[in-house]
Amino acid sequence: MTTNPTPQIWLYDTTLRDGTQREGLSVSIEDKLRIARRLDQLGIPFIEGGWPGANPKDVQFFWQLQEDPLKLAEIVTFCSTRRPNTTAADEPMLQAILAAGTRWVTIFGKSWDLHVTTGLKTTLEENLAMIRDTVEFFCSQGRRVIYDAEHWFDGYKHNQDYALQTLEAALKAGAEWLVLCDTNGGTLPHEVSQIVQHVVQVTGDWVSGTGYRGLGIGDWVSGTGKESTHSPIPNSQFPIPNSPFPIPQIGIHTHNDSDTAVANALAAVMAGARMVQGTINGYGERCGNANLCSLIPNLQLKLGYSCIGEHQLNQLTEVSRFVSEVVNLAPDEHAPFVGRSAFAHKGGIHVSAVERNPLTYEHIKPEQVGNRRRIVISEQSGLSNVLAKARTFGIELDKETPEARQILQRLKDLESEGYQFEAAEASFALLMYEALGGRQEFFEIKGFQVHCDLVEGKETNNALATVKVAVNGKNILEAAEGNGPVAALDAALRKALVNFYPQIGTFELTDYKVRILDGHTGTAAKTRVLAESGNGYQRWTTVGVSTNILAASYQAVVEGLEYGLLLHSQAEVAVKGIGD
Repeated sequence: MTTNPTPQIWLYDTTLRDGTQREGLSVSIEDKLRIARRLDQLGIPFIEGGWPGANPKDVQFFWQLQEDPLKLAEIVTFCSTRRPNTTAADEPMLQAILAAGTRWVTIFGKSWDLHVTTGLKTTLEENLAMIRDTVEFFCSQGRRVIYDAEHWFDGYKHNQDYALQTLEAALKAGAEWLVLCDTNGGTLPHEVSQIVQHVVQVTGDWVSGTGYRGLGIGDWVSGTGKESTHSPIPNSQFPIPNSPFPIPQIGIHTHNDSDTAVANALAAVMAGARMVQGTINGYGERCGNANLCSLIPNLQLKLGYSCIGEHQLNQLTEVSRFVSEVVNLAPDEHAPFVGRSAFAHKGGIHVSAVERNPLTYEHIKPEQVGNRRRIVISEQSGLSNVLAKARTFGIELDKETPEARQILQRLKDLESEGYQFEAAEASFALLMYEALGGRQEFFEIKGFQVHCDLVEGKETNNALATVKVAVNGKNILEAAEGNGPVAALDAALRKALVNFYPQIGTFELTDYKVRILDGHTGTAAKTRVLAESGNGYQRWTTVGVSTNILAASYQAVVEGLEYGLLLHSQAEVAVKGIGD
């Protein structure tokens, strides 16, 4: 009995080029190198590094990768075809691409006649010559070429015959991949499917020597159409020596302006495309690019294609968060597959069902993409939520025990006052330990004062905080400055405690959010503060609520330090247990 091999989809990441065109996103050379190496570990075959010659940063990036190459991935340069009425050999910008030293080069050219005549201000025939000349030049220099057909779908719909001529020009010149780009992001999945299917058929006919019928979408429906005048490409040109790909291969590059980038890419693959271009977290210009963090699991887990190894797939969530951290953008908590809320369950009925069988409310196992199930605690919670959440902290409760009902009632009471524990799981853990009589007292707060320097006409946020705490019966009074009252409070607390708990030196306040809960009461409004803390490898969030913003902040900061100490204490106990 023979089995069909799993079809391969070649992933092409353009986070470092197309992704960096997102508004508000900027990366250093070091950032780009860190991301490239992490994508290499993830198993991405092609990583587009940028356009050397367009800016000094990209030139240095490729130089550094020449000194210390990636382990597995092919790093790819990106550039346009030569300018009109020149030659590729004399084009300075193409020399910079050669100097980057990559084996693969991605060239983009115009597919839409509107862009040729209006944007490039040249003739349709000259545009074809630009494509042929540029591809041939790089092939003559020993480079392998991916051809990105820019504005392909718009060009196809406005002038199908000419759009296909641009692909033929690239293919005849030696391009190994023809990538169809929905540059404006306005095409819908049914159009993508029909057009890609036609291109796959047509390009296959070119190579086989049978020619093709150039039919538009309307023609397919009506059954009419005209014979194309294109001549078939001689078989002697194919396959390209040493190419692992059947020639030609079709790729897809989609943008998200219609919120269909992922759907369009999936439609293209199902129609015959074998390369998918996208970015981590969907970063990109305007509304972004196709999100590889959604595409990879959909292709691999739902459609059965081979993209990356199983051991690499379960790193996907980590990679998503790593890239968002490096580019200094907050992670999308509700992102499919990799978001913090992607497998979060809040309703009591849902939680009860998931506890019995996760398939009831989860379309895949979270662990397959490196994520985890979360039981969300809120005022809508039932006992099922409390019991399930307790288990995530290693606490086994029975629904008949008074402690479980006490925790649930305390939760509902506090949330009615403005607390929000679904976003502050560390504070909920402390609440549980307190209800069970097991909340460890690392220190006791005796009081604090904050003084701020506000000088009229001058921008200054200097603050001085004084705190008094007791540790093991000993009172400590400390003061510290900060660039604001919360920073000063945090610094003073750490200063008071670090001699007793040196591990506090590894803690940091990573995020701070303030929400006014009842704005109609003006300055007397109740305030909720969420403080995110970390120790370099773990993060946790705590909450404080008060009509005094400093008191709310202080509560959140104090509980953040307390929970960090609790984690450290539990880790020490676990290590000791292993040693014993």
